[in-house]
Amino acid sequence: MSRKKIIVPLVLVLAIACYFVFFHKDKTLQFVPENADAVALVDVKKLTRQYISSFITHPSQWFEGKKTEKEGSSVGDAGVKIPDFLQIFHLKNTGFSHWYTVIELDDHQKFLSFLKKCKFINKGENLYQKDHIFLSIQGDHCIVGTSEQDFDSIHHLLLESSAKKKYNADQFIEGTTGSISFISGQKIQNFSVELKDDEVEIKNTSKTEAFNVLLTKVQQKARFLEIELDAENVKRFTSFFNKSNSDIPEITHYKASAELEQVNDTIVTYGYDDNFNEIEKKTFQKITQPKYVISLQSPTPEKTWEYFQNKKWINSQNQFTIIPFQPNSIYKNKEGIVIESTKNPIQLSPDLRENYIFIKNDALLSSSASFINKGILSAIDYIFYGNKGEDYYIRLQGKKEKLPLILRW
Repeated sequence: MSRKKIIVPLVLVLAIACYFVFFHKDKTLQFVPENADAVALVDVKKLTRQYISSFITHPSQWFEGKKTEKEGSSVGDAGVKIPDFLQIFHLKNTGFSHWYTVIELDDHQKFLSFLKKCKFINKGENLYQKDHIFLSIQGDHCIVGTSEQDFDSIHHLLLESSAKKKYNADQFIEGTTGSISFISGQKIQNFSVELKDDEVEIKNTSKTEAFNVLLTKVQQKARFLEIELDAENVKRFTSFFNKSNSDIPEITHYKASAELEQVNDTIVTYGYDDNFNEIEKKTFQKITQPKYVISLQSPTPEKTWEYFQNKKWINSQNQFTIIPFQPNSIYKNKEGIVIESTKNPIQLSPDLRENYIFIKNDALLSSSASFINKGILSAIDYIFYGNKGEDYYIRLQGKKEKLPLILRW
């Protein structure tokens, strides 16, 4: 048999195999309950192709994989089925930070070994926890969430929905690495998620020029935090944290600026000397805290002040107590309410009359934020949110380095 007759079928077989491994997808979303009001999808096969492409074009990483495998645990060896689409969802009338996903198990023992290596704590009744991540093993499935509160209801919902019509990936995602979607009745609002070399973009529009111009203006202020929002955006963000916000006074314009600084903090403890006399001991440590100013413009400042007082958010020293960084002062003027830190106060930046949130990474934040993965945090330069009418744009900008984000994370 000639080489040509052998090579052609072999190439054909390889092409078919590559198609099924890297391109063919089951678009039926088995694990999105009917009462989900938000869904985040990750196209695992597209992300895999993107990773392989980046890996091939960066030879410096070719021999790093073996080192990583020796140092840690690989998800590929965790005894789970790798889905075509990772399906993360939020349920109606649950906490803002409560997000869940369901994974299928291939090998229970491998999965339990994986949890042990990752230092998950067994809380009994097939429930495991590590920091703020919770897992509940239910037969051949595992529910993963940022809370254990809704595990039982999710399990029942998945059992009930087994015979019902499922969502399809095409309803949420169109050719991008991921998507975030909000569901309201029969209406689905989709935001594409695109992973690039040095940034992640989340948007619902292809017209991003105006946002780039706005971002340039905001960056010129070069502070840790800059926020400016109109009444509609204030309502939207307030509703994320407070579902029953009908009694909240109207805020027509929100503006905030903040910088980080490192200060000396004195810790006073008491003990006894050899003669049992009480002695005072002082120790000093450096802590990172913000200096900030917040302006809440309202057509009815008196009503807003009264609302804060009824909520017991203002104490007898006129401090706004729900902000954990003290001391601060709160006062009202003819335009609304102002809250500011009392030590080294700063001035608000000039109004742009635009809707944006800008958070710039800071070395002080990286050194003090113990609740965020240091590797991820150190790779981020800034986060930007912008809104114009019905168009929304979010950019998570990574620092410029030799490796793309997908190889750094």
